[in-house]
Amino acid sequence: MTVIGLYHAGSSVLHRVPAGWKLLGMLFAIVAVLAASRPWQLGVAALVVTGGFALARIPLRVAWAQLWPLRWVILFVGVFQVIFSGPERAVMVCGSLLITVAVAALVTLTTRVTEMLDVCQRLLRPLRRFGVDPDRVGLVLALTIRCIPLLVDIVREVSEARKARGTGFSLRSMAGPAVVRALRVADAMGDALIARGVDD
Repeated sequence: MTVIGLYHAGSSVLHRVPAGWKLLGMLFAIVAVLAASRPWQLGVAALVVTGGFALARIPLRVAWAQLWPLRWVILFVGVFQVIFSGPERAVMVCGSLLITVAVAALVTLTTRVTEMLDVCQRLLRPLRRFGVDPDRVGLVLALTIRCIPLLVDIVREVSEARKARGTGFSLRSMAGPAVVRALRVADAMGDALIARGVDD
């Protein structure tokens, strides 16, 4: 299972663009997509984003994995929009969602997490005078990003263990062990941070 936004190593032009410029470009691209008012405009945006993935030499399976987890959200939103707003509105809403996620995925696939965190820390430094600790914020962001794949792995392991036992699907049988494992991982991470002096 692929987690959205994991860095994909490469040496393309997009990989070499500084993280700050990529984040700024992502912001403008998302604003432009959300401002689109016609399906053909979304079509042009989709072609541009597809070209970005090709320029970055992102394999098709990796690119597809960024959008596949959205399938149920897109289905639900699409049906809702078709019923209450019509097909064209459904295309605009679902298309905008897919393209903005693809843009964000393209940026994170071509940018190391450390580079993005450095940008965030630099932007937050002027806020030191107001009591904001950029290093602490950067640490929180790094831990948040790191925990996403950890939680995905935990859920996958619990699901595989349930299937190996031949038990049917049950929200309780999934949630209970997953929560317990997540709490154990959180305790271990907390102990590791305290051991390194990251403690109030």
